[in-house]
Amino acid sequence: MSEEKKTNEQCSCCCGRTKERSEKEYKDLIMRLNRIEGQIRGLKKMVENNAYCPDILIQSAAAGSALNSFNRVLMANHIRTCVKEDIQNGNDDTIDELLDVLKRLMK
Repeated sequence: MSEEKKTNEQCSCCCGRTKERSEKEYKDLIMRLNRIEGQIRGLKKMVENNAYCPDILIQSAAAGSALNSFNRVLMANHIRTCVKEDIQNGNDDTIDELLDVLKRLMK
């Protein structure tokens, strides 16, 4: 595992909790993000090269779809691990947290 993954440092946008991911989950998420990052760079290049608007919009929709797919995978992993464990340990606040996250995702 990379050193970045092993650290428990918090970013300023996080709630302060961390999660150790399996090597497989970590690699899958990073691979998806790398693909999305490439799509975004491609969009920027299209704008810089004065590409035709519908072509940019189609690529933007593809990037949005990839990001939605990333969110679905991450959410499923979160529910199967963190949420399940918290509920089994009697921490029902996790349900409210999950509902809040879903509300934010569905804006």
